[in-house]
Amino acid sequence: MPPLDDEERRVLVDSGTEEAGTGKYVDFFEDGIYVCRQCGAPLYRSDDKFETSCGWPGFDDEITGAVDMRQDPNPERPWTEILCANCRGHLGHVFEGEGFTPKNIRHCVNSLSIAHVATESALLAGGCFWGVEEIFRQLEGVILTEVGYAGGSAVNPKYEEVKRGKTGHAEVAKIGFDPAVIDYAGILRIFFEIHDPTQKDRQGEDVGHQYRSAVFYYDDRQRLIAEATISQLKAKGIDAVTEIVPFVNFYPAEDYHQKYFEKNQDKLSMSCHIRRKIDWD
Repeated sequence: MPPLDDEERRVLVDSGTEEAGTGKYVDFFEDGIYVCRQCGAPLYRSDDKFETSCGWPGFDDEITGAVDMRQDPNPERPWTEILCANCRGHLGHVFEGEGFTPKNIRHCVNSLSIAHVATESALLAGGCFWGVEEIFRQLEGVILTEVGYAGGSAVNPKYEEVKRGKTGHAEVAKIGFDPAVIDYAGILRIFFEIHDPTQKDRQGEDVGHQYRSAVFYYDDRQRLIAEATISQLKAKGIDAVTEIVPFVNFYPAEDYHQKYFEKNQDKLSMSCHIRRKIDWD
């Protein structure tokens, strides 16, 4: 991220507050991800931003693990302070019980504390989601990764249910990426290089429909790109059985699954996802 200017430093470092109604993101609702202005860590999704009419950007949820909360150390502000979990930069304050949204919580965030990044999402199933996420989260251009469950009928499924194949969901990785750095076709090519798309309803020792190979597309453009990529594979003699299906739902997995191998470096050898490059030309 570029160096902070004096006003940004006053807010992020010195826990200041910008004047109400002056921030660039107060009435800004474009799709993407909001990252910390100081360190670039992803903080909030555009889907969780809402109109507050109070003069500051409002969010009713944060990206898992992105922020920390504490009692504001300033005795003149008896509120709960929000900090970037990565760099401890001051973001704003959180309020509950106001009824703005069904979640009934408002993260009141300074525009000077955040930056908007226009992103595109990919939703991919390629076996155990731990390994898929681990490779993509280290890829240049990827802003956010999140693992979860998609393509099933149950609402808010739990891991043990999905693992037993009881819900119809697949283990998936949701990838938010900057299309100016890597495009959707590039994401799919890497996806097909890190798992075996010729295996139906399994990936290595993980067996069952929950471990199927699938691309969940968000629009017709993504569908056409996915179909063209599969055609390329088949032209090379790779008989991919990957399902190409429309996005229906996505339920985030439990917190301990998120960035699993980052949290459990000693278990990296468990991952069955190794990138094997394909000559796409």
